[in-house]
Amino acid sequence: MSVDQYLDQLSINTDLARRALVAFIRDETTRAGFERAVLGLSGGIDSSLVAYLTAEALGPENVLGVRMPYQSSSQASLDHAQLVIDALGIRSLTVEITPMVDPLFERFPDLSALRRGNIMARQRMIILFDQSAADRALVMGTSNKTETLLGYSTLFGDSAAALQPIGDLYKYQVRQLSRALGVPAEIVDKPPSADLWPGQTDEGELGYTYDEADQILYLLIDRRYTLDEAVEAGFERKLVEQVWRTVQRTHYKRRLPVVAKLSQRTIGHDFLYVRDWGT
Repeated sequence: MSVDQYLDQLSINTDLARRALVAFIRDETTRAGFERAVLGLSGGIDSSLVAYLTAEALGPENVLGVRMPYQSSSQASLDHAQLVIDALGIRSLTVEITPMVDPLFERFPDLSALRRGNIMARQRMIILFDQSAADRALVMGTSNKTETLLGYSTLFGDSAAALQPIGDLYKYQVRQLSRALGVPAEIVDKPPSADLWPGQTDEGELGYTYDEADQILYLLIDRRYTLDEAVEAGFERKLVEQVWRTVQRTHYKRRLPVVAKLSQRTIGHDFLYVRDWGT
């Protein structure tokens, strides 16, 4: 089997995935006592797909899409987010974060691009959770499975949300489902970017493509291959080891804060949910 063929194994039944995710959003939102949702719209494929699914689940009048540009954000990102707003008819809000984060940037003039990006991501989540309280709307996350496994997110920034509808979809599957739902082609086909600084792209930062990562992660996580077996499947050992080290190194981002166990029943260890949860 050639390496390219593993992408075929990642293909999903888009009709089934759509029904499952729409039901998930509707059920989990109402179970938590909410009728509305709020999400950040970056103009990228992930947030666009979540907007499409959430609008179908709750009705466009119950979805608030928030654009949160910084002064260096590309106009294309703003325009693409507006495409989604107009196509779905959801409510929208634009909040400029430049005056919110620049005072901190000025306080620490030696901030690296990473630190600046983290600050912007966390500021955006402050805005979303504030709007959650103002609109009594649940915050929808927009992280996919590839990003989550690679830790390619900001802890308590873009990874913070009440629900993560596409958290079990690899990037390849996100593209597939987005096309099926009619997300505009200019969004689906553009290079993925967090738009944290001019010219920044996800794959440029990662050092490999999402297609490469998806296939390796699929074998290591879903198929439970060993590293040697993934190499035998046709992938370069250096890349396989790099991807797996990243998964291991960023595991703390995928966990709730670990509680030191002292009692008989400890949150996150042996008290995981309420037994009479109203499901």
